[in-house]
Amino acid sequence: MRLPEVLRNKDFDLYWAGVILSQIGTRGAVAANLFQVYVLTGSTAQVGLVGLAQVVALVVLSPLGGVVADRMDRRRLLQWTQGIALVVSAALAAVTIAGIATAWMVVVSALLATAAATFDQPARQALIPALVPKDRLVDAFALLNPSRELAVLVGPALAGVFIAAWGAGSVYVFDAVTYAALVGTLMMIRTPPLIPDKPHAGVWESLREGTAYVVRRPLIWQLMALDLSATIFGAYRVLLPALTLDVLHAGATGYGLMSAAPSAGALLGSALVFKLVRSRRSGVIALVSTAIYGLVIVGFVHMTSFGPALVLAALLGVADALATTVRHAAVQVETPDGLRGRVSAIYQMASRGGPALGDTVIGAAASALGPVAALTIGGLVPVAASLVSWVAGPTVRNYSLTDPDADEEPDEDRAAAA
Repeated sequence: MRLPEVLRNKDFDLYWAGVILSQIGTRGAVAANLFQVYVLTGSTAQVGLVGLAQVVALVVLSPLGGVVADRMDRRRLLQWTQGIALVVSAALAAVTIAGIATAWMVVVSALLATAAATFDQPARQALIPALVPKDRLVDAFALLNPSRELAVLVGPALAGVFIAAWGAGSVYVFDAVTYAALVGTLMMIRTPPLIPDKPHAGVWESLREGTAYVVRRPLIWQLMALDLSATIFGAYRVLLPALTLDVLHAGATGYGLMSAAPSAGALLGSALVFKLVRSRRSGVIALVSTAIYGLVIVGFVHMTSFGPALVLAALLGVADALATTVRHAAVQVETPDGLRGRVSAIYQMASRGGPALGDTVIGAAASALGPVAALTIGGLVPVAASLVSWVAGPTVRNYSLTDPDADEEPDEDRAAAA
């Protein structure tokens, strides 16, 4: 079987492998953060503080991270951010293994790790066009989403095993090792220097340029809104420790499996979208999958048996991957390279800030209403958002990744925004 052309690029292969390993460590650490805070406090509201810390860092620093990604060597920037995250994980590992970790220490570590990631993520996205030809960008981004889901699949599962065997500290040690591995990988790849189309403007002017481009592209901000409807109001992960331990009585290993099940489904979803996107409207896939995601959440939270809950968790992953792959690829394909760091940073505020804010919102709602009521109401929001977008106009509904110019906005608007 012949490998896709994008996978026959040595530099891309090295980068792809390093990113997968780093993401496995990161996802495992996030799962351990949530579990550790719940064990320390017994409060879903305090578990939600982990998400609040993440969203604060994302909202405050993401725009600046995009500006930096469009100005400096993206490979070197990634090495610095991975190094900072390594130090944070190592410090949390030390206090956890020593038995002196408190909930606020875990929350602060989540804040610092996310702060580093706000510079890391735009650079990761913006580096791809330097590694692969333009006509392979869609393939590259389509591979990155399954890679992320593979990390979310393996990371939490490993976290559950590590926590059960050696405690949460071992997860943070592993996380630090994966950061070191990516730093080493980045030293081996070759990328051309970033050459700006024009002299750099001031920071605020650069931020304005990126924001103006998003505003002028209805497709991008509507996809962001769709993303937020699912990630904020369908933030089921913050309730997984409580549901797995107190309702399903599955223990730490069960928590790891339940955390990983959506990613197992997401791998299938990513494979499906790779085929469907070439024969169907990509926008239709995004809208229908987002609606299905909300409906499955409603069913999932009503489960009282581990097996059926695990199946629905996997279906969540299928729907999420179908929608997310289209959204992420569309944003990158529709954005010029000189703006890609800033637009990626703005989109990151939705794609990563949404789940973080959702952890806080749903955690607090579950404390007040109970997890079933909170996620039943929340799951209906992405269903409604998808219906509104479908009825409102063709911007998302008619969009196609294989024919990006099929949406309603003329090319001259895109050129003017650049």
